[in-house]
Amino acid sequence: MKLRNIWIVYRKELRDSLRDRRTLIAMVVVPILIMPLISIGVGTLMAKIMGEAKKEIPRVMILGGEDSPKTQEALESYKEITAERGSADYVQLISDKKVRAAVEIPPDFDAAMARGEQLTVKIYDYEGDLKSGVAAEKLEKFFNDLSTRTVQERLAAKNLPATLIKPFELKTQNVAPPEKVSGAVLGGFIPYFVIILSLTGAMYPAIDLTAGEKERGTIETILCSRVSRTHLVLGKFFMVLTASLTTAILAMISMGGSFKVAKRILAGMAGGADNPLQFSIGIKAILAVFLMALPITVFFSAALLAIALLAKSYKEAQSYISPLMIVVILPAIAGMLPGTELSGRLSLIPVLNTTLVCKEIVSGTYHWHQIGIIFLSTCVYAAAALFIAVKQFNREDVLFRT
Repeated sequence: MKLRNIWIVYRKELRDSLRDRRTLIAMVVVPILIMPLISIGVGTLMAKIMGEAKKEIPRVMILGGEDSPKTQEALESYKEITAERGSADYVQLISDKKVRAAVEIPPDFDAAMARGEQLTVKIYDYEGDLKSGVAAEKLEKFFNDLSTRTVQERLAAKNLPATLIKPFELKTQNVAPPEKVSGAVLGGFIPYFVIILSLTGAMYPAIDLTAGEKERGTIETILCSRVSRTHLVLGKFFMVLTASLTTAILAMISMGGSFKVAKRILAGMAGGADNPLQFSIGIKAILAVFLMALPITVFFSAALLAIALLAKSYKEAQSYISPLMIVVILPAIAGMLPGTELSGRLSLIPVLNTTLVCKEIVSGTYHWHQIGIIFLSTCVYAAAALFIAVKQFNREDVLFRT
């Protein structure tokens, strides 16, 4: 095998690809912009929306309570809500978001509490709606505080200490190191974005170097050269692989910078409170994730080249490759689901195995036996895809399909 011939083809394809706007956008612009947009833009927007929802004074409807003036007066004077009299259509009003929640006070509530009877207070909300959930939480807090005050008053009346009903405090403290917290929070997202972006980065060059050549009528000229077809396809393959790796590297660099900026922004929005993004990702973990993503990028590059070569036009190649995004996204998402853990059987499923092992690596856990199995199995899949691509390029009915 003459490496010089492969280098010549690779250099020629690289130069042509760098002149293509679509390739540059997919390879450079998308990975650099998408991570800041997701981590900073979406994260800041969600934090702002949740902050505004908690600051808002929700409209709450009181159902019943006419015979319990003490509780009703306390509710109406509660500064966290805007209380109003109940109506029969409260369910529709909550569904239409005109009222955020409603609370039903049992009959003779004040007197029953004074007698020591246990009653049930019902809170009605719109499950899944953020502002309705906040309103329900404020109502729940009000009645929990009322319950606590009532018990304390009864204990004080009998000269009993308040610690009688609460003999100890319960405090939870995190003992996991920052990288373990990172794995729990971001372990599935990082490999997901790296895998998807490496696929996206390889997609347009693979189509342009195969179906694009057919559509432009330049593939015949290339085949007339003294370079063998195997060298031609390998040169094209390395160009697609370069685009995929570049996208993956830029995605990880952008990801690291974005998380640092997002951490500072959200820490400032917290106003000195605990930082909502207490995580840290080490250089070792980043390099390990890149190493595990390397064979999957080879697999993507070779598979996309083989699939796109079957098409006779750029548009047809897009229709062939677009469903591949769903095939890749499904196992990548499955690896993000809670409870999905790395096992011997899952170590052989492409994409899913890479997502799961990268998830473990980010959290600081290295299962070397399974890492070796996943790396070798993915290399086998990549070699098979590259073999198919070379075979496809040597078939006249594929190259000159009309």
